[in-house]
Amino acid sequence: MASSSRLEILNDGGLRHDARRPYELRSMSFHLSPHPTADGSATVTQGLTTVSVSVFGPREPRQRSSSSHDRAVIAVEVGVAPWAGTGAQRRARGDKRLAEVGASIRQTFEPVVMTHLYPRSELFINVQVVSADGGILPTAINATTLALVDAGIAMLDYISSVSIGLHLTQPLLDLSAPEEMDLPVLVVASLPNSGKITLAQMETRLHVDRFEEMLVLGVEACKVLKTEMEEYVKERTGKVVQRMSLAVEGAKGLQAGFIDGGR
Repeated sequence: MASSSRLEILNDGGLRHDARRPYELRSMSFHLSPHPTADGSATVTQGLTTVSVSVFGPREPRQRSSSSHDRAVIAVEVGVAPWAGTGAQRRARGDKRLAEVGASIRQTFEPVVMTHLYPRSELFINVQVVSADGGILPTAINATTLALVDAGIAMLDYISSVSIGLHLTQPLLDLSAPEEMDLPVLVVASLPNSGKITLAQMETRLHVDRFEEMLVLGVEACKVLKTEMEEYVKERTGKVVQRMSLAVEGAKGLQAGFIDGGR
């Protein structure tokens, strides 16, 4: 089953090179508000890939010529840290591939962000790839969703995203970099509540039956990702509310002490 790069995609036990099963997602972690100077920010790690996203706005457009009188304009910029790995660190701002990633993110979110609520303004999304081991685009989309939630931007639903590969006739979820180099790759982004697909990106020709199988699998995986993201947001929000309640109670107690002392 070895390919031209001699990577064993699936061993005799049906496991991948990183010991995952075909439909098993990589480990994930989320962090909201890592950049306090932004209006909203989030860092998402999927396996060994980490992407940090900062959202600025709604704000005055940097270029008035690109603004719209009845909605917000979404602008996306993608950068890669020098230490990102797997060749990504060689990409600089303005690189064609990074521009394509930025365009995909913008096109994915434009139908979902309720831009009509923010006329004559701009939403600027800064994406930084901190480490790269496959799945840069889906990880960036997931991080952008959480950063927009952190910024309080109105959306129709969460957008979650995942990559799917095909080895012979076996679909594989959430590809690592070595798998992406050897397999046809489909990136899917969807609105889990409705099942609507906002992105289906594939650069390799594939039979329509296989494509449909991978697409259905990707949409189901997006539902799982959305559940994990939403649970994290709810848990973090609960902790913030609890801290605020304790702070208010402490302030009330301090105020009562001053009043009693004044008597």
